[in-house]
Amino acid sequence: MDTLALSRLQFAVTAIFHFFFVPLTLGLSLMVAWMETRYLRTGEEVYLGMTKFWGKLFLINFALGVVTGITMEFQFGMNWAQYSKYVGDIFGAPLAIEATVAFFLESTFIGVWVFGWDKVSPGVHALSIWLVAIATNLSALWILLANGWMQHPVGYVIRHGRAEMSSFPAVLTNKTGWLEFLHTVLSGYVIAAFFVMSVSAWHLLKKQKTDFFRRSFRAAATFGLIASLLVVFAGDLSASGVARTQPSKFAAIEAHWQTESHCAYNLICYPDVKGQRNIIEALKIPGFLSYLAFGNTGAKITGLRDIPEDLRPPVLGAFLSFRVMVGLGFLFIILSIVAFIRSRGAGLESRRALLRVMLYALPLPYIAAQLGWIVTEVGRQPWIVYGVLKTSDAVTKTIGPVQVWTSLAGFTFLYGALAVTDAYLLAKTARKGPEAAPAGASENPWAGQEA
Repeated sequence: MDTLALSRLQFAVTAIFHFFFVPLTLGLSLMVAWMETRYLRTGEEVYLGMTKFWGKLFLINFALGVVTGITMEFQFGMNWAQYSKYVGDIFGAPLAIEATVAFFLESTFIGVWVFGWDKVSPGVHALSIWLVAIATNLSALWILLANGWMQHPVGYVIRHGRAEMSSFPAVLTNKTGWLEFLHTVLSGYVIAAFFVMSVSAWHLLKKQKTDFFRRSFRAAATFGLIASLLVVFAGDLSASGVARTQPSKFAAIEAHWQTESHCAYNLICYPDVKGQRNIIEALKIPGFLSYLAFGNTGAKITGLRDIPEDLRPPVLGAFLSFRVMVGLGFLFIILSIVAFIRSRGAGLESRRALLRVMLYALPLPYIAAQLGWIVTEVGRQPWIVYGVLKTSDAVTKTIGPVQVWTSLAGFTFLYGALAVTDAYLLAKTARKGPEAAPAGASENPWAGQEA
């Protein structure tokens, strides 16, 4: 493998691994904030226990996410120096804001939340976790605005052989970035909901602390139902945006070869990337693909045959990833509806079939999120910045395969160790369940304090 292929592989490995932690952090921070607020409003001790138990799992996941995210940024200088040189003035701006605003806000108030149980008032303590949740989602916003610019570059000019920002408001209001943000954070909320339901299902199957985990399951089912419905809506908006700004990606994910109007949607098909056609086509809906893309059944869609072969994305990977992701998205809606309905009544712990399904469904939203990024990033190829800079032109010219192999091996070993550590800590904490208060101790950590 040459330097380009190895650099792409290394970034893919680190990005995929990092994104195992990010989405759970996005959603679980909000759920923990809601739980603590619920405790302040109702005074029910079960919500205090929920805040501490799910908050501990959130902190374990958060710590690993921070570590794995830092190493990704090093690669822009190590492996992608030409990219940094060519578009660094634009790409670096939102990343700098993310670090100096969102990350510092997040890291400061997570300290207040962790160490301030008996040092600040209840209202301030609850505010601190809400600020952590907001900052975590703001961090995602700035990163995704940067990525959105790579998908649909706006507000720039080419000057002195490099891209320079001409309009920061254009970058800030880039619709592609905002749609990516909406789709990504909502998928994170689905992951968090299924994580809480899965852990709760494990304890309910063992009939351990049934009231505690019945309420946790019910709250997560509600959160998951809302998020799973909204993520499909966000995904539809994103796909429509792709059709307008990245026609080659849209053609790849639909395996659409012929430029035409009134394009039918194939419910069942399989692409033959060499023969430039679909081997299987069945159950066509006339005009529906044009409608999905542009809201008009007569709209014209560019086919892959009219895109130069060297500018086409890998069709099969984008096509299959997109379809599996969409199928899982609708599965999450079905599971969330069933979980929501069944958790409303009594005897949730006796619905063992449902609990087993929710227990074993935990990996599915993670898989869907990773497939979404495969569609996003693989579908953009061969461009690293769509229509502006090719991936092959962005790699560092002064390093060789041996250097990349060395760093890739190091990252793989380090990340493997972190993955084992994280899985062990999460599993151990989840199985242990909430800690009981010491005998004779007040359950209220803010006893005697004013709100």
